[in-house]
Amino acid sequence: MSVEPLVMAVPKGRILKELTPLLQAAGIEPEPAFADDDARQLRFSTNIQGLDLIRVRSFDVATFVAFGAAHIGVAGNDVLMEFDYPEIYAPLDLGIGPCRLSVCEPADLSAEDDPRSWSHIRIATKYPRLTARHFANRGVQAECILLNGAIELAPVLGLSQRIVDLVSSGATLRANGLVEIERIVEITSRLAVNRTAWKTRPRQIGPLLDRFREVVHADAA
Repeated sequence: MSVEPLVMAVPKGRILKELTPLLQAAGIEPEPAFADDDARQLRFSTNIQGLDLIRVRSFDVATFVAFGAAHIGVAGNDVLMEFDYPEIYAPLDLGIGPCRLSVCEPADLSAEDDPRSWSHIRIATKYPRLTARHFANRGVQAECILLNGAIELAPVLGLSQRIVDLVSSGATLRANGLVEIERIVEITSRLAVNRTAWKTRPRQIGPLLDRFREVVHADAA
């Protein structure tokens, strides 16, 4: 009886560029079309028999893994924390894509603002659940406005005074007159595994996890 290939979901964009050397170091070589940004296909075979890659939006990796459409995947812990799927086990920090999730506001507002005085705030963010949980733990009611892009425009156009977003260099914030006033959590990308797949296919998934552990530990040494 033939066994369906393992499916590994990887994120498009910046994280994929950092992930590619790890894939190579782990001995995983996708078919040539995987490196072609103009390729229309989204599923790719690899040199490892029984392992395919799918290339999806970073925010969708966790959903593919949680519902079993992908058996494993690479997702930022921002995404894992936002959705908080119980079906996902994230055993390995890959150490790539470092950034932070932060509260930001206009520079002129920050000069007079005191976050300790907040009781109710309106915030534009791509992470409404994570943001609401963060402020609830501080006793602050957060009215979260969901935006999927151009979040820095929210304070400029009066949609909200503050935003919660990923920050790396801070250049985008500065270009839009914003400053970082509070860090919520440090972010890196993790290897995520569907719990059911881990139980039913340990002989296929276990060695793959070991490959990535060896690479991560070698880089840290």
